[in-house]
Amino acid sequence: MNKIIKKANKPTVKIIPLGGLHEIGKNTCVFEYEDEIILLDAGLGFPSDQMHGINIVLPDMTYLRENAHRIKGMIVTHGHEDHIGGIAYHLKQFDIPVIYGPRLAMSLLSDKLEEAGVSDRTTLKSVLPRDIVQIGKHFKAEYIRNTHSIADSFSVAIHTPIGVIIHTGDFKIDHTPVDGEHFDLQKLAEHGEKGVLCLLSDSTNAEVPGHTPSERSVYPNLDRIFGGADGRIMVTTFSSSVHRVNMILDLANKHGRKVAVVGRSMLNVIAHARKLGYIQCRDDIFEPLRSVNRLPDNKVLVLCTGSQGETLAAMTRISRGEHRQVRVREGDTIVFSANPIPGNTIGVVNTIDRLMMQGAKVVYGRREGIHVSGHGAREDHKLMLNLTRPKFFVPVHGEHRMLIEHAGMAKAIGIPEENIVIMKNGHIIELTENSIGINGEVPSGIELVDRAGIVQGDVMKERQQLAEDGVITVATAINYSGELVAPPALHLRGVVTSVEQSLLQQLVSRTIERILSDRWSEFSTTKNGETEVNWAEVRLEMEGGLQRLMNRELRSRPLVVFLMQTPEKQPVRATRRRRRSSSSTSSTPAPVISRRS
Repeated sequence: MNKIIKKANKPTVKIIPLGGLHEIGKNTCVFEYEDEIILLDAGLGFPSDQMHGINIVLPDMTYLRENAHRIKGMIVTHGHEDHIGGIAYHLKQFDIPVIYGPRLAMSLLSDKLEEAGVSDRTTLKSVLPRDIVQIGKHFKAEYIRNTHSIADSFSVAIHTPIGVIIHTGDFKIDHTPVDGEHFDLQKLAEHGEKGVLCLLSDSTNAEVPGHTPSERSVYPNLDRIFGGADGRIMVTTFSSSVHRVNMILDLANKHGRKVAVVGRSMLNVIAHARKLGYIQCRDDIFEPLRSVNRLPDNKVLVLCTGSQGETLAAMTRISRGEHRQVRVREGDTIVFSANPIPGNTIGVVNTIDRLMMQGAKVVYGRREGIHVSGHGAREDHKLMLNLTRPKFFVPVHGEHRMLIEHAGMAKAIGIPEENIVIMKNGHIIELTENSIGINGEVPSGIELVDRAGIVQGDVMKERQQLAEDGVITVATAINYSGELVAPPALHLRGVVTSVEQSLLQQLVSRTIERILSDRWSEFSTTKNGETEVNWAEVRLEMEGGLQRLMNRELRSRPLVVFLMQTPEKQPVRATRRRRRSSSSTSSTPAPVISRRS
C-alpha cells in the first residue's frame, strides 16, 4: 500500500502531513500545487509524563518556515485544540495571509491570536455550509457540514487543477444531532457521483465495530443521574463539547439547579457558543462561584474543566483540596462525562480516587452511558467511503493500527490496494490524475513549548536527566599556575548514593588535581613573560572527567554542573604570577553544564 512513485513530469498535488499520523493530536496538513501552499488545520498535542515542564507539543514546522513565502492561506475544519491550538504559535514564525473556518472556530481563534499578540499576522474569515472560497490561484475549498463533538464542524472538498480531494476532518455520522445541524451527506454523495480523486478520512475509531451513538443518547442517562442526586452535582467534560455542555445546562434548568462554571476554557467556550447561538439558556441560570455556597446543596451544579486529570484543571485541584472556593462534601455527586484520552488514564483514575476518599459519589465509565465519542466507528467509515467512492484513499488522524484497519476497510469495499497509501508525518504524497505514491519527505517531529516559549537544544534531555538521577554541582577556583585556590565545593540534589559525601569530595578533588597536574601544559602557554590559558579547554576536560567519575562511582548518570572561577587579570610576569597564586578571583563564576555522554 505504500507505493513509491517517480517524480512526474507534469504538475502534481503534494499532500504533506506534519502531524496527526501515528498519533492522536497535532493535526496539521499541507497541500501544494506548483508554487502555492495551503494548510488544513494546525493543532497541538499534549505532553507525556516524561516531558517535564512542557505545556504543549507542536509539529516541527521547519518546512513551513522555509517555504513561508509560498503560503496562500489556511482551511480550518473545526474549533478543537488539536486542530487550531498551534496557529497562534506558528504565526509568531510566519504569516498566513488568510484563515477560513467555521464561525465558532474563528471566534475562539480570534481570542487566542489577540492574547498572543499575533492578530495582525493574518485575516480571519468565517464560512457557512456549502460556501466555496478561493485560496491562491489553484485551490478552492468547499465547506460541507458534518457532525462531531463540537458544534460548527466541517468536512472540506478541495478543488484542485487535477481533481477534487475530500478531507473529512473529524467526524461521526449523527442522525439526531443536538443542534439540528445534520451531516450534509447529500453533498458528499454528489461529489461521489461526479468523481472524487482522493479521500483523506479520520481514522480515530477504525477499530470500533458498528456505528458511534448519537450525542443525544447521553441525555436520558444524565437526566437519571441528576434526578437521583440529593446534594450538589459537579460535572466535568471537555470544554469544547458544546453539545454536551448545552445538554447539561438544559438539565440543570429542568432540575431547578443554578450553575457555577469553573475553569477558564469552559467559561470562554460557553461565552462564544452563547453569542453565536450554539448554546441557548437563560442568563439567570448562572451563579457566581463565590455565592453558590449560600444556596441549598440540591440547588447547585458546578460545571468545570478537568475531565482528563490535567494537573492545573479545576476538577484536579478540587480533588486535591487546592481549590480556593470549592471543597468536596459528603453527599456530592460528581460526574465525569468524558472518557480518558489514551495516556491520561492514570491522571483520571487518581483524581476519581481522591474524590471518593473525600466522600463523594463519582459517576464515570462507559457502562454509565454518559459519554459518546465524536468520531465515527467502522460502519461510519464504510458509509463515508461508499458515499464518496474515491479513486485514491489515504487514512489520516489516528495511530498506526487505526490507519491499518481503515485501509483494510477501503480495500474491502473495492478500492484497489495500490490506490491506498499509509503515510507518516513528513512523508510527501504526490498525486496525479492517475497515480498516487510517496516521493520523499520533509523535516518532521515535534517542537516542545513551556511557559517561556519553544524549548530548544538539549533542554529536555537535561530535564529528563535531572528527574531520573538528580544534579551534582561542583564549584572551584583555579589560578594561572594551574593550582586550586581552595578545595572544590560539592553539592548534591536528588542524587541517591551509597558513597559518603566526604569520600566523594576527596574523589572530586583528586580528579581535578590530576587533570591540572597532567594536562596543564596543554592548556597554558607563556609568551614574553605573559601567561595565556585556554580556559574553555580546561572546562571541557574538567566536566568530562567529573561526569565519568560520577557515572563510575555512583552507578548512575546525574547531571553535573561545573562552576569555575578564574583570576581577574593575566599576570604580566612569572614572579608576579607566583605572588598572585592565592589572590582573590572574580566574583562571577562561569557555569558549564555537562551533557550525558
